[in-house]
Amino acid sequence: MAASRRVIVIGAGVGGLVTALLSAASGLETLVVEQAAAPGGKLREIDAEGRPVDVGPTVFTMRGVFEEIFASAGAALEDHLTLKPAFRLARHAWGAGARLDLFGDVDANVDAIGDFAGAAEARGYRAFAARGARVYDTLRDSFIRASRPDPLTLTARLGLRRLPDLLAISPYTTLWHALGEHFRDPRLRQLFGRYATYCGSSPYLSPATLMLVAHVEREGVWTVEGGMQRLADALRTLAERRGAQFSFSTQVSQILVEGGRATGVVATTGERFEAGAVVFNGDVSALSAGLLGRGVRAAAPATAPESRSLSAVTWAGSAEVQGFDLIRHNVFFGPNYAEEFDAIFKHRRLPRSPTLYVCASDRLDEVPPLGGAERLFCLINAPSENGAPLSAEEVESCVQAATGMMEKCGLAINWRTQARTTPSDFARMFPATGGALYGPASHGWRASFQRSGTRTRLPRLYLAGGSVHPGPGVPMAALSGRQAALCLISDLASTNKFVPAATPGGMSMRSATTASSD
Repeated sequence: MAASRRVIVIGAGVGGLVTALLSAASGLETLVVEQAAAPGGKLREIDAEGRPVDVGPTVFTMRGVFEEIFASAGAALEDHLTLKPAFRLARHAWGAGARLDLFGDVDANVDAIGDFAGAAEARGYRAFAARGARVYDTLRDSFIRASRPDPLTLTARLGLRRLPDLLAISPYTTLWHALGEHFRDPRLRQLFGRYATYCGSSPYLSPATLMLVAHVEREGVWTVEGGMQRLADALRTLAERRGAQFSFSTQVSQILVEGGRATGVVATTGERFEAGAVVFNGDVSALSAGLLGRGVRAAAPATAPESRSLSAVTWAGSAEVQGFDLIRHNVFFGPNYAEEFDAIFKHRRLPRSPTLYVCASDRLDEVPPLGGAERLFCLINAPSENGAPLSAEEVESCVQAATGMMEKCGLAINWRTQARTTPSDFARMFPATGGALYGPASHGWRASFQRSGTRTRLPRLYLAGGSVHPGPGVPMAALSGRQAALCLISDLASTNKFVPAATPGGMSMRSATTASSD
């Protein structure tokens, strides 16, 4: 096949894997170049006494997105992954005896919140849930699953009839302020404010629009048998079956630019790969930083260091657990939520009383493993690097504070193996991020419109991943990869008279040609 009909994808994170799968399924020659030894990007796992434990994303949501992607490649998701629904979405704790479970059912949550905080708070939750559902319904097709709009385009997509719905997404109100309209109990504001951190943001600075995250999670949380890494493996396997090739442990030093467009890549080994389209599945700031060559530095704007999202301090391994009844997903809240985000985003330091997330990989609901050690992953929010990195003493002090908070809730952990990751480690793994895990923070109403879209300023260079539209998170990265595939297929078809090969259930060119002009 001619180089003009070849696609090169830089990076085998979820966005790049989806682009490669759909590109290959359409009949294009597709090569994925990845600097790591395996696919996944931020989907990572480590060994814990001979068993893998997730040390990246741990929550599988928006199952329908992946069902559609697999179907577009002529396959069924359930033939490649085994998913189990979680009855309890998460367990939340505030000191001894104060705990609240959330469920996928509104009525079950109303009952649980009523028992926890009273009837008025339960009524507030019901109104909050309805509001979040309305926001999601408004933005699902017009924003989340579509190409990046500007405010006028978004309004046009919805039409005048849905103008009240557009106003109801509350972009000019902070999430924290909106939560105050529904909950008087500060613990409930903490709980639902935490959903802003799914986008790497502060509930005090992000728009109320992010209440839709609570709705998305309530629509379903699944566990992936074998761990989240199996999702990356499944996407890679199916992409290879559709003809894609992968080159791992291969780092790209330069994106080639000729005739005013991207024409291929050069590896650090000097090997040259020519192509008709290049997709960069990495943090968009790597382009302007010159990490992919001088010719693409102006292709997309960088994320200013002060606009970066959250990073994290994590530790994971094998441990013996006593006391607190862990479920799969657990959150332990500190006493001063405002101080936590003030410390991170204003002072660029770790909080004195951090919120702690614990994923107990061997538990689905309340059933503990049958004796012995179990796999745990712990995470506390941290600032991305903007100057001097965090000291080892500061990290250790914060970890000990989180450990003390767990102990107050009755949880005792005896670690048998443990591996720790800091913002500096994330900065090394994901170049040009400063350790930020979610691209730019979603602070202010403009933030979502300021993310880079699929198309760059350089023709035939496309973007995918959590730093671009529609945003961070595994399903969002997948949607970005889908949008990149649609755009490049449309562009190559219009200039090369390329007709995608027919595949069972594959993408139609009708959908490809509706891709936006991002």
